[in-house]
Amino acid sequence: MKLLVDESLPPAAALDLADLFPDSVHVRSVGFASVPDGVIWEFARDHGYVFVTKDKDFANLSLAHGAPPKVILIQTGNCSVEELLSLMRRNSIRFVEFEADPHRALLVLR
Repeated sequence: MKLLVDESLPPAAALDLADLFPDSVHVRSVGFASVPDGVIWEFARDHGYVFVTKDKDFANLSLAHGAPPKVILIQTGNCSVEELLSLMRRNSIRFVEFEADPHRALLVLR
């Protein structure tokens, strides 16, 4: 499983989670800083990424279009990078189960 981490999340997230999710990248590292949501959506779909974001617009795209790509929406409000990474690590098994479930396109973490 590889994650595409949205610009609403810290760039360090993809690197810090590489032991769990190899080949994960942040949108900035693939040249997608401040690009339209549709461009990111297509990139994630075309390259087999699960998209991780705090942006509800991607949840709406997921509901409208389904998967791929699958979307993980993090709804924690403001929190530290350490808290965010801890949340993602604690839910890593849920991430893998979500990716494997052909009937689900959106996972919401709170």
